[in-house]
Order: sequence, then C-alpha cells, then structure tokens
Amino acid sequence: MPNRIVTVAALAVGGVLLSKQLKKMRNSGMKSSVEESIEVNVPVSTAYNQWTQFQDFPKFMDSVHEVRQLDDKHLHWRADVAGKEKEWDAEITEQIPDKRIAWRSTSGVSNAGVVTFHKISDSATRIMLQMDYDPESVTEQIGDAFGVVKMQAKGNLKRFKEMLESRGKETGAWRGTVTEH
Repeated sequence: MPNRIVTVAALAVGGVLLSKQLKKMRNSGMKSSVEESIEVNVPVSTAYNQWTQFQDFPKFMDSVHEVRQLDDKHLHWRADVAGKEKEWDAEITEQIPDKRIAWRSTSGVSNAGVVTFHKISDSATRIMLQMDYDPESVTEQIGDAFGVVKMQAKGNLKRFKEMLESRGKETGAWRGTVTEH
C-alpha cells in the first residue's frame, strides 16, 4: 500500500510539473533550445571534416533516415520527429573550416543552430552543439518537456565520437567557406 501511495504522488507531481512546463511553453511562444558538447580524441580538422559529411549523419543520429546535400549551402533532411517521419530543407548560413557550421531550416520542421569545434590539443577537440527548435504537436511538446531532444543530442554526439575515434580519420571533407548573409 505505501508503494502505491508513493507512485500516485510521484505521478501527480510529475503531471503538475509537466502541465506547468507546457503552459509556460504555450504562453512564451518561444522556441526550445538544447546545448550539448563532447570531447573527441582526434585533431580539430578531422572532427570538422567528418561533420561536413552530412550524408553520414544517419550513421550516428538515431532518428535521421537521410540527409541529402543539394548544393554547398542547402540540405534536405528526412527523420523521425516524435515518432512521425518528417522532411525539411535547411540552409547553411555560415561555415568556417575547423571553427563552425551554422544552419536554419527553410521549410518543414523549424530549427536552427550552430556546431563549433574547439582545439583542446593537437589530438583532442571539443564539439559544441547549440540548437533552437519549435516543438509543434502535443507529443513533441511533451517530449521536449521531458528532455527528449537533449537526450538525443547527447546520444548523437556520443555515437559521433565512437564512430570517428574507432575509424581514426574522416570519410571525406568539404573545406569551403560560407559567409553569413
């Protein structure tokens, strides 16, 4: 009996907290954000070069089915978002070799962000991901309130690290520059 009371109380508290979070999100009209970082044991150029291989994202991003690079600045994404397959286009708004790649969606799923590469040593790099997104459906809002996107980002970076360190080198590189406009 005491376990049942504790369970019911925990569910009630969780429900109240979730309700408050969802109300705050609705009233603010603001997008949600996630920030994650990871240290990889490869030189900064290797980490950056691999990140430019967008077609390889499905190898380490769980929910991503496909990323097609349409040209130097445009990508088409197909991924699961809160259990539903969605597609969207994104534009790279800034790209500086070994430093940063910034993007924003131009259709479909609303998101924007930047990934930066920081040299720690000749053989270690910190990758920092910052992303803003707009949870649309109730399912997406609930997932966001429970930190699902943050957990996905953390897992994706961990799998990127494992993939890159196990290989020891990048599968390709694009060293061009895209300037902010």
